[in-house]
Amino acid sequence: QVQLVESGGGLVQPGGSLRLSCAAKGSISDIAVMGWYRQAPGKQRESVAIITSGGTPNYVGSVKGRFTISTNNAMSTVYLQMNSLKPEDTAVYYCYTVRFGTNYWGQGTQVTVSS
Repeated sequence: QVQLVESGGGLVQPGGSLRLSCAAKGSISDIAVMGWYRQAPGKQRESVAIITSGGTPNYVGSVKGRFTISTNNAMSTVYLQMNSLKPEDTAVYYCYTVRFGTNYWGQGTQVTVSS
């Protein structure tokens, strides 16, 4: 079992920055991918950024150049640095990982971009 604990959400003005963190606890060996998804009201959950144990990140087009995903060496913590935030980035952000074919999700953290 893997537990994912997120932190770092909040309210920020357009153009501002936030950094999300997610710590994986429990059976965390052999984790090969971690990432962030988000879900805005009335919309489907979408992948925002994914990073593999080899360090290759992938981003959804709408956040490229603004968001940066990173991990520690043990792949036990994943970060999402969000810059130049826009109102359309408002959503609940979920940490994600998969281990031996099982998906794990965090509880979600609210990010609100508003003036």
